[in-house]
Amino acid sequence: MKKTISNTLKMFAVVCAMLSVSVSVQAEGWDQQVYDAIMSRIKAPTFKSKFYRITDFGASTSATAAKNQKAINKAIATCSKKGGGKVIVPAGLYMTGAITMKSNVNLVVEEGATLRFAFERDLYPNVETRWEGLNIINYQPCIYAVDAENIGVTGKGVIDGYGSNERWWYMKGNKHHGYHEGVDEWQGKDAVGNRADLLKMADNGVPTAKRIFGKGKGLRPQLINFVRCQNAIIEGVELRDSPFWVIHPLFVKNLIVRDVTIYNEGPNGDGCDPESCEDVLIENCTFHTGDDCIALKSGRNADGLKANIPCKNVIIRGCKMADGHGGVVIGSEISGGCDNIFAENCEMDSPNLDRVLRIKTNTCRGGINQNIFIRNIKVGQCREAVVRINLVYEPNEIAERGHIPTVRNVWVENVNCNKSQYGARFNGLEDEAQIYNINIKNCKWNNIQKMPVEVTGKTRDIKLENVSFGW
Repeated sequence: MKKTISNTLKMFAVVCAMLSVSVSVQAEGWDQQVYDAIMSRIKAPTFKSKFYRITDFGASTSATAAKNQKAINKAIATCSKKGGGKVIVPAGLYMTGAITMKSNVNLVVEEGATLRFAFERDLYPNVETRWEGLNIINYQPCIYAVDAENIGVTGKGVIDGYGSNERWWYMKGNKHHGYHEGVDEWQGKDAVGNRADLLKMADNGVPTAKRIFGKGKGLRPQLINFVRCQNAIIEGVELRDSPFWVIHPLFVKNLIVRDVTIYNEGPNGDGCDPESCEDVLIENCTFHTGDDCIALKSGRNADGLKANIPCKNVIIRGCKMADGHGGVVIGSEISGGCDNIFAENCEMDSPNLDRVLRIKTNTCRGGINQNIFIRNIKVGQCREAVVRINLVYEPNEIAERGHIPTVRNVWVENVNCNKSQYGARFNGLEDEAQIYNINIKNCKWNNIQKMPVEVTGKTRDIKLENVSFGW
């Protein structure tokens, strides 16, 4: 039976009072002026009409990964040195190791081409990056750029990280075929990742240069990682089976991710995770992931707090999400906070999609997360909740506490879902109401399995207008 706020206001007000939620019909809503200003600044990079085929530099479908790696990197370096252009991966399957992008280069993986990254760890030298929000010297990501301008990864081909339980994913603890407890010498020292060691180093202030991981340490590389870059585009390609996160822009300004298909069921297989980025457009992409589909980040704990660079001015639109822990996610590595986040006109539908909008952080991380707008989202079903805001995520984390996180000024409008356990869940702090000014309007949440709204801890100014719940 369907019950609406307007028809059952008295009953719902009693429930809201019990949950420390207020009902109001006033909200400012979508900020079109800010949205338009962001869109006016985001521009796709342009590239010279000069072409460099990797096969002209020694790459071939029969060559070793090491030989192709050398050829592709030479083609990219030559293209950049001569003023830029397009490095072409023609049809065929090319095994390779880590690739380094340079300024003014567009790596074009043509239709019918597959660029596959071999599981040969010597082909991934150590570089500086971040791993789950922490500074690190680790395996070079499969496609990597640092301090570059005007770069692209485009085309209609496939970029295959070659992850599986036999390759890379076992470092998370996934058991590969033929695994026998206690006698699996094949995995060696990389059997399980050493994230705990990295967390301890970060908390103790160990300089990044001394946080050396890579081979033998079990922390897997990203598929695409751009670091401190400007004017970048990733467009059209299919990205599969990443060792770790799929797309990880870090400190990037002016980024477009468009018409990309991501399929990655591996552990921590996030689809697109802009970290401390500014002016980002993610549109018309398809996600099927083993973790969050899109997750906005800004560093974790001490490293993120020291840098204090928010992820801001992000527009997500026209995307489709299937499996994943969350569709549009903020956190959990969000110590620098976020600002001006817009998501609209997306479709989500899977019993394995846990949440539509998820914001997660804790008192190790802090951060101010504000001005978050989401509208016109069509959801078939999700597993847990349409909206989940959690300030006590990972409550047993061992790190310095006392950094109070805030989530405020959130507008959710016309986000409809046919089935979920909860409509919304809010997990506030026990001492302070740091979740506030949350506005949910014109939503239909049908077939609720447990509760329409659940609140723990302290919150204030949670407002619902014309929200209907069906049981």
